[in-house]
Amino acid sequence: MGDFAGLAGIFLSGNTLNWLNLLGMAVGLAMDALAVAIVAGMTVARVTPRHTFRIAFHFGLFQFLMPVLGWAAGRRLAGALVDYDHWIVFGLLALIGGKMLYEAGQNAEINGRSDPTRGWMLVTLSIATSIDALAVGLSMALLDDGSIWFSAVVIGMVAAAFSAVGITFGSRLGARWSHWSEIVGGVILILIGGKVLLSHLLAG
Repeated sequence: MGDFAGLAGIFLSGNTLNWLNLLGMAVGLAMDALAVAIVAGMTVARVTPRHTFRIAFHFGLFQFLMPVLGWAAGRRLAGALVDYDHWIVFGLLALIGGKMLYEAGQNAEINGRSDPTRGWMLVTLSIATSIDALAVGLSMALLDDGSIWFSAVVIGMVAAAFSAVGITFGSRLGARWSHWSEIVGGVILILIGGKVLLSHLLAG
């Protein structure tokens, strides 16, 4: 989260957040959601519009809520999480990635695998891919920027759009590599979590 706190500090100048900077920040925040949505598309047996809606809605919703939460809590909540957020993200993604690898090792039929667009897996992935957005809200609160609601809507919409594209693309990959899709998906989730953890540890 510290990386995005610095990023937000660069993008936020005075009390004005222009469109180009806002979109750049929204795209940066949406990249993990895009990668995880691709994994979801690879592991679902057959992606339907309902799958696409669920993952786009939830990823977009959490990306919208996190900046608002960081802004509302100010220093208190986001400051308390800054030292631990990378461990939270790593733990959540490693847990789900490990579960996917376990199911692949058990030779579970693709129709019997866990659906990452439903239940606790969807909520967990939504949290893991949006925690960085807390820092954006915190930065806006510290700079007394009044555009939190508009900014949060744009961040949420970009994340939703990227997630919809990601799960659609992932479904095409999964159709080609159906046998390996869950193994590849589990490894990707663990690598994303490891990247977040490593980047924060090196920065710290």
